[in-house]
Amino acid sequence: MTITIYHNPACGTSRNTLAMIRQSGEEPVVIEYLNTPPDRETLIDLIEKSGLTVRTAMRSKEPVFKELGLENPNLSDGRLLDAMLAHPILINRPFVVTPKGVRQCRPSEMVLDILPNPDIGPFTKEDGEVVIDANGKRVRSPTV
Repeated sequence: MTITIYHNPACGTSRNTLAMIRQSGEEPVVIEYLNTPPDRETLIDLIEKSGLTVRTAMRSKEPVFKELGLENPNLSDGRLLDAMLAHPILINRPFVVTPKGVRQCRPSEMVLDILPNPDIGPFTKEDGEVVIDANGKRVRSPTV
């Protein structure tokens, strides 16, 4: 069984997601997508299988988003994809692929819905937010 995470080690959400995968007993394939961006076909596949639109899969908080005028609602998906491929920082993260599906794991606990073993025991995020309490119960369900 293979799990793949498109990871940015500078991102807390991505680090928390990776930690949950590892705590589940899996060692995923880690693709640092800023260094090794997905090709166009893979990016489209990740977006479609996660149930997102191209626009919702973008990271609009990055300065390059505004610099390129990507807030324009009339831009085509093709133009948005071109921007994401030219500037991988615009790809919102992390995307995770498991045998149970594909998710953009924001918030990070969304990964639990697609892990083969979601019973990972207690888990607290880097910022101190409890995801799974000492009794193994999820504190809150993520919203999609």
